[in-house]
Amino acid sequence: MSKATTGLDPALYDYILKTTLREPEILARLRQETDSHPRAGMQISPDQGQLLALLVELLGARRIIEVGTFTGYSSLAMAMALPDDGEMVCCDVSEDYTSVARRYWAEAGVAGRITLRLAPALETLDALITDGRTGAFDMAFIDADKENYQNYFERCLSLIRPGGLIAIDNVLWNGRVIDPTDNSVDTQAIRAFNAGLKDDDRVTVSLLSVADGLTLARKR
Repeated sequence: MSKATTGLDPALYDYILKTTLREPEILARLRQETDSHPRAGMQISPDQGQLLALLVELLGARRIIEVGTFTGYSSLAMAMALPDDGEMVCCDVSEDYTSVARRYWAEAGVAGRITLRLAPALETLDALITDGRTGAFDMAFIDADKENYQNYFERCLSLIRPGGLIAIDNVLWNGRVIDPTDNSVDTQAIRAFNAGLKDDDRVTVSLLSVADGLTLARKR
């Protein structure tokens, strides 16, 4: 949920994109369309999308959960990296935002891999657990309301297999995590989540400074 890496010199970021970004044309069009959206800042950066797709390939992932879909850039990047029989469950509450995602999923030919659940994400995740999907997923990407990050993480940890990966976005929160004057609910939630994850022996973790901070947590 950041268009560039927090704190990185713009010229250096531009160099990174010029030398490493292999953005498919359909993803570029989706990004450009979303740039005109009033909530455009919620879209992930293109290099982050490329990283997520790479992680899908590295894991050999076949089943993915996404918590927070918006207009679909991250889900499209990951779904395009899935095999033809892959599965992605996308959790969101906005028909308006995800109507854009649906158009691009269909155009890219990956709509058959994606199930969109329009409901509070905790309800969807709890329903998957109730339906016996514990340990059935290879990867999860969390990029939704920050107050529920810990709750989303706990559900996703149940749903992914040992060796599976959870990627959590916005863990640097545009630098607000180190601003002593910022005690908003979201900022405090991210601080608490980051602090708790550091000593969570259920996972192996690394926080990457890409975009607005991306934590990778591998289930042991």
